[in-house]
Amino acid sequence: MALSERKNTPVSDAELNRRWALARGVMEENKVDVLLMQNNNDHMGGYVRWFTDVPATNGYPVSIVFPRDGQMSLVRQGPFGLARELPGGSDGVLRGVAKLYGTPSYASAPYTRDYDPELLIEALRPYAKATIGLLGTYQMSFALVDYMKRHLPEAKFVDLSEEIDMVKVIKSPEEMELCIRTAHVQDGAMKAAFDALRPGMTDSEVAAVAQLYCHQHGTEMGIYLCASWTPGTPSHFGGWHVGSRVMQKGDVFSLLVETNGPGGMYCELGRNAVLGRASQAMKDEHAFTLEARRFTNALLQPGTKCSDIWNEYNAFMVRNGRPPESRLYCHGQGYDLVERPLIRKDESMTIQKDMNIVVHPTYQKDGLLSWVCDNYPITANGPGARMHEFPEEIVELDV
Repeated sequence: MALSERKNTPVSDAELNRRWALARGVMEENKVDVLLMQNNNDHMGGYVRWFTDVPATNGYPVSIVFPRDGQMSLVRQGPFGLARELPGGSDGVLRGVAKLYGTPSYASAPYTRDYDPELLIEALRPYAKATIGLLGTYQMSFALVDYMKRHLPEAKFVDLSEEIDMVKVIKSPEEMELCIRTAHVQDGAMKAAFDALRPGMTDSEVAAVAQLYCHQHGTEMGIYLCASWTPGTPSHFGGWHVGSRVMQKGDVFSLLVETNGPGGMYCELGRNAVLGRASQAMKDEHAFTLEARRFTNALLQPGTKCSDIWNEYNAFMVRNGRPPESRLYCHGQGYDLVERPLIRKDESMTIQKDMNIVVHPTYQKDGLLSWVCDNYPITANGPGARMHEFPEEIVELDV
């Protein structure tokens, strides 16, 4: 079936088949007969999108049964009684789905907790004595897993997230091109926001300019974190709920555009702008921040342990009189806004070729918030060319 003209930048059939083959290879290797996954948002809902090219959104669960030897069954928000066969496994939007189920379940109405599992159990009955692999158990509802374990007592349940992650985070050429397209949309959004920035605007009003640009150029979802501050009293960026400060001449405005783009891949771009001229101290810290990123990039070599990068980076920061990192300053991205590997002490993955890695050293020192944020593809020799094209500088505005 031809894809619907309503689809926003669909991946190719060949790309979906590549993913399914990789997943089935992992299942074969681990003796898993069927996968069960559930996501409820498009920020951290990468499993559902990776398998279907369709996102989970709005807190509404999308649940999938993926057999090792057949097409998927999918349960999502819909009317009571929806149970539709998809001829050829497609309806023009979904692909590889043999049967689509719908039910009006809501996390805010706990009495609907069994509605989705009651439909999924039909697809899982052939696997009543098989091995069922769970994906994304941190986001999967307790109600779903509890129901399955009670109604399939002879099945063996295993968490296969780690093994699927190992193939999911490695980007195909098609996926990497989508990452670059996202980065370029973010370049335009940052420019549009800073071009509009003037004293008297609130933080959220400027972020809304970036949001509009992104949605006009293929973005479906993302976050726009920002904060304005007076030098000497820096503020860490936040969301719309804390975006009502009115900016004055001489303030600094920090903006993070962390969105997906055409095709659904996430990247993130972050910069500071000054409503006036940047002080020499700001310029000096910015120069050091770029050096901190160069230091990190030199460590992002295939095969390197994330804990080693974390430890060496923090030693570098302390050695240079800056605070050590205690959050997350470098990580993978893809269909998840934060995707593995996480560059920190508790990550088991190593850096691998064809990952999409964002590097954003961020710290406060002497009354200044300094940072820079861009994405890089990992090549056989480490980070390739920066995906973003926005200048690596503090933007100074004539106001």
